[in-house]
Amino acid sequence: MPEDKRARVVRCIRALPAGTVSSYGALAKAAGWPGAARQVVRILHQVPGLPWHRVVGSGGAIKLSGENAAEQKFRLRMEGVTFRGARVDMKRHEFHFVKEVSSTQYPVLRAQSRRRP
Repeated sequence: MPEDKRARVVRCIRALPAGTVSSYGALAKAAGWPGAARQVVRILHQVPGLPWHRVVGSGGAIKLSGENAAEQKFRLRMEGVTFRGARVDMKRHEFHFVKEVSSTQYPVLRAQSRRRP
């Protein structure tokens, strides 16, 4: 039986390695739920222990406000993520999910990072 959508989103978020980021929409698409960026936000709020700071808006924008935005920036900088102005440098730190088809015909996510020195 295939995983439900929520579990796939959680698995994708947990797959983000330190020093990389992904957008809400890219995570939804990788989990097989395209167009569900708002549901990704809801899951980030509901499930404790996820690396929430590695999820940003499209184009690398920090979508949080106030102290939460400062906390997210601080955590990302501690992991070596660089910024171009107020946005994450997505060319250097964006995490790309690659879909492969397994023998059971369900997509299997394989992580691929294009991290440059």
